[in-house]
Amino acid sequence: MRPLYEVADILQRNISQINVLTANSWQSRTLYALSACRTHLLGGHIDKCTKPGCNYLHLSYNSCRNRHCPKCQGHKREEWIQARESELIKVPYYHVVFTLPAELNKVCLYESGTLYKLLFKTAWSVIKGFAENPKFLGAQTGMIAILHTWGQNLSLHPHLHCIVPGGGVSPAMKWKHAHGKGKYLFPVKAMSTVFRARFTEGLRKQMKLDNELYKKLFEQNWVVYCKRPFFGPPQVVE
Repeated sequence: MRPLYEVADILQRNISQINVLTANSWQSRTLYALSACRTHLLGGHIDKCTKPGCNYLHLSYNSCRNRHCPKCQGHKREEWIQARESELIKVPYYHVVFTLPAELNKVCLYESGTLYKLLFKTAWSVIKGFAENPKFLGAQTGMIAILHTWGQNLSLHPHLHCIVPGGGVSPAMKWKHAHGKGKYLFPVKAMSTVFRARFTEGLRKQMKLDNELYKKLFEQNWVVYCKRPFFGPPQVVE
């Protein structure tokens, strides 16, 4: 059953405003592709039934094949989910979220590649560093991460969702459980402080930004969420 409204319907209603609402031509082309997917705008093809006496004709419009399209890439998403679920091992997992402050939103719009790559790199360095520290775990751990660039109200809100096992492999090649006894993985206040320091340091090395912006980044606490998923790690992957 076709839903009452689709993303394409919303975009088609506002097609004249796409160039105004987007930050660059790449975003405009992406939204246009989603609005035109499987419509006459992309052309189509006709299938004919070869059964004697039928000759039924069916018109199918072409897909946009854009990687952001929910119609074209739905099966790819399901394949990714199944592949990640197969990688989970039988240990407790934690759902960790690293969030960039709103002060960086404008930079994210124009230098998204640089900032998001740095976000992945910094988040892993924080998880890896805390895991290898004997004070917190003293073992080698792993991480599954995926980037979200929007919030629940669809506003720009870049954050990284991570699934981290509650333990790791010790230097003796044995599994070592986290010290928190299932209640916590690593202290979030310490993680937040290290995350802010490492990300800002990386930003200074890669980009020339206003000193006032750097000052603002250190005037507030950065947000790191870290808890065990209520319904288990497969639910977080889903």
